[in-house]
Amino acid sequence: MKILISNTSDIPLYQQIKDQIKDAILKEELVENDPLPSIRAFANDLKVSVLTIRRVYEELEQEGFVISQVGIGTFVSASNIELLRDSRRRLVEQKMQDMIQTAKALDITKEELNAMMDILYEEV
Repeated sequence: MKILISNTSDIPLYQQIKDQIKDAILKEELVENDPLPSIRAFANDLKVSVLTIRRVYEELEQEGFVISQVGIGTFVSASNIELLRDSRRRLVEQKMQDMIQTAKALDITKEELNAMMDILYEEV
């Protein structure tokens, strides 16, 4: 698992790390029962405080994405994957609603909008 953090981002370090772990779970780069690095090792790898990683793991556990077992480690728990996927779908749906409203206001037909969507989707 590769985590990239930016010290210049407005997003707090713990949130950047947490979001990337969630993404890895959603993309099935991390699957149920996969171990996460120890807090100390992960903190050393990312060059952040152990408190930052502890907060990430605690929040991921509260949200149901990981399970921590004292003395054993922290493991992926895929119980919230559907909830995460659904929340991401809702985000996309909201953006699509905005796009559709704009298109309608500009008299762009559904067919034109679909054609634009197809082209843009393939480019990204």
